Amino acid sequence: MTLQDKNTVIMGCGFIGKKLIKELLKHNHGVKNAANHLRVLVKTAQSQQQCEALGVASYQLDMDDKGASLMVDLFHKPTTLYYFTPPPAQGREDTRIRAFIQLLQQQTSQTISKIILISTTGVYGNCHGQWVDENTPANPSADRAYRRLDAELQMQAYCEKMDIALVILRVSGIYSADKLPLKRIQAQTPIVCQQDSPYSNRIHSDDLVTICLKAGLMDVKGIFNCADGHPSTMYDYFIAVARTNNLPEPPSISLELAKTQLSAGMLSYMAESRRINNQKLLSEFKISLQYPSLEQGLAS
Repeated sequence: MTLQDKNTVIMGCGFIGKKLIKELLKHNHGVKNAANHLRVLVKTAQSQQQCEALGVASYQLDMDDKGASLMVDLFHKPTTLYYFTPPPAQGREDTRIRAFIQLLQQQTSQTISKIILISTTGVYGNCHGQWVDENTPANPSADRAYRRLDAELQMQAYCEKMDIALVILRVSGIYSADKLPLKRIQAQTPIVCQQDSPYSNRIHSDDLVTICLKAGLMDVKGIFNCADGHPSTMYDYFIAVARTNNLPEPPSISLELAKTQLSAGMLSYMAESRRINNQKLLSEFKISLQYPSLEQGLAS
């Protein structure tokens, strides 16, 4: 499939969205007017300028604005839609995706054939270090995960009603050269000691973009865990990042002491421990990750 065969629309274009734009254009290099079949919906004028600088048409659409409307017909031919807009910062419902679905329902010429939704492995909640696959029931414990699960359920209901293929990518912690906790390590902010540290999971941003690209190109649908398959503790992660970047290792403290020193956001992550199985992703996407372990990713 090429961008000439159908439209591609990206709703919400942050770090991963911009990387996906570059990959889509690279994948369709040589296709006449390929960029004309790619559209982006963003919240701010700054994001709009950044996306247009990449060579694609971009439109502002703020899903927190109750009067927002989709003034341009983006779905006049078969369309693959990537939904990357994060939920709001509070509550347990994703009001943004609800507003967006309402806009889609108003499009009389809607011809979406597939939707790729970014979610999170956080929907599994605290699994006490056990291995998790796509058959593990969702059991969120943090509001941020409840919002993501609510987004999944809303999009599943819409796609079932409209007979649209849906791919839900449950993504673990994204890292890359420019998304590492270097400032935190340089500030010597304490981390929880090894014996109290939960298991966490990661995916390199380059691998995630490749997965997103394949999700749109291949005949796949369903829920997929997006992780490198080599979980480690949060302690191991911070120590590895520090050593790779020749920084002093941050001091480690007990979880009890951390409750008096770390932010509520960090503590909410420390309260969840799970190891993510990615075999369904590797099998159905027929993919070999470029960075199947943290060590390989950091070495790059």
